[in-house]
Amino acid sequence: MELSLVWSSLGLLGAVVVAAFLVNHLAPARRGQIRRAALLFVAFAVALAGHQLARVLGSEAWSRRLFVATELLGAFTATNVVVMITFDAVLPRLRIRLPTIMGDLAAGMGYLLATLGVLSGHGLDPSSLVATSAVVSAVLAISLQSTLGNILGGVALQLDGSVHEGDWIELQGGKQGRVRQIRWRHTVVETRDWSTIIVPNAQLLANNITILGKREGRDSPYRMWVWFNVDYRFAPDEVIRTVNEALRATPIEGVAAEPAPNVVCMDFSHQRLESYAAYGARYWLTDLAADDPTSSRVRARIHAALHRAKIPFALPITAARVHMDNTPEDDARRSDQRMQRNIEALESVPLFRSLAKAELETLASGLSHMIYAPGEQITAQGRVAHYLYVLARGTVEIRTKVSDDGEERAVATLAAPDVFGEMGLMTGAPRLASVVATTQTECYRLGRETFERVILARPKIADELSATLAERSVGLAAAREEIDEGTKRKRTSDEQERIVTAIRSFFGL
Repeated sequence: MELSLVWSSLGLLGAVVVAAFLVNHLAPARRGQIRRAALLFVAFAVALAGHQLARVLGSEAWSRRLFVATELLGAFTATNVVVMITFDAVLPRLRIRLPTIMGDLAAGMGYLLATLGVLSGHGLDPSSLVATSAVVSAVLAISLQSTLGNILGGVALQLDGSVHEGDWIELQGGKQGRVRQIRWRHTVVETRDWSTIIVPNAQLLANNITILGKREGRDSPYRMWVWFNVDYRFAPDEVIRTVNEALRATPIEGVAAEPAPNVVCMDFSHQRLESYAAYGARYWLTDLAADDPTSSRVRARIHAALHRAKIPFALPITAARVHMDNTPEDDARRSDQRMQRNIEALESVPLFRSLAKAELETLASGLSHMIYAPGEQITAQGRVAHYLYVLARGTVEIRTKVSDDGEERAVATLAAPDVFGEMGLMTGAPRLASVVATTQTECYRLGRETFERVILARPKIADELSATLAERSVGLAAAREEIDEGTKRKRTSDEQERIVTAIRSFFGL
């Protein structure tokens, strides 16, 4: 084997290895190009080995043919290496993004020039080859019009930049999906239901398509609607204010902060004796792949807000009539069941276990049933609110601000049954932390007016409750600081004295 041929082979092998290393580390999504370069080099090596074997066997004709094949495959491999390094490694590092098809066109042009160069070097006239190719191309163009149309469509899609890989589009017929790949003949679109649509490029260009979440070439949130109905007993201003506050109070996963979500009254319906106001909650979706889960979170937030405000959804007229025909006995039974649930909620937490049955019934009569969707803020740090919450179902997170810009850090998690906000109810102190629901949460809220009736009737309750609160507060501190029993008893006594003094002062005992 000629020494120059050996060095050329080793140099080509080194170039393939370097190109593979660069593409593997800088453009892992383009690893398929490595396989193509490797296959070309293997074919080059096989042709070279065949050339040498033919020479050894004395077959000059086959040796010449295989030598031409060796040069062609070597030129193809070198062309592929140059295209890989240029389009997959160098240009992306320079922040120059070109359509994928540009690399394929460059490789194709390189293959053509390499073929003409090698053949002319061996005495073949390129002009005759070009003339023959023109005739063949004309025949193919006539017989493969649709295929060529798809190929030219793929070139047009990538070169004009109207649709990019990763864009969300809506096809004619309403199907939505993300553009996975734009290939020579077709475009691959992946839908949210894990289906894949293969759209011929010519068809994609011939029909109108909608690019979702993009305006003036820039990504932007995509507007979504959530519909709900409320009957005429509640003014639109009240409904809109209630839902707007809930949607904007704390972030909702998948919902853009700007533009902020908002509610509009869309229509008044008078169909088939049904009378209600139709509302639409508009929000802007940040992740187009998660449209249904995000709408579900928005609906949960709307439902919780309307439930707390005692604004029911509109019911069919038949259901309303059944409700109006309930007997007094039915109403009394439901009232007793509601009272029993409230008493059981109070008895589930240690704070109220020292109270008499009559006192529990008084507190239970003033409880308000509240539900919160995941992510909703129940209380805010620094706010003065004379309420106590009995956590009956779900979990909440205790968060405190760690910086002046409002950044919060979770410091504890409470799970039902538990209680929070007791110091605000009993001493009037501002909230020391924010409480945020982490799951669908059910609470019973106890206000100052109801609690005041009980504590004024029996002031000694202040001593009993302060003892429970002090034990709870010092117990948590002891777990963090690992203090001894003597110090724990001293702190508990001091804390109880402080709390009972604050309670008596707050209620004027």
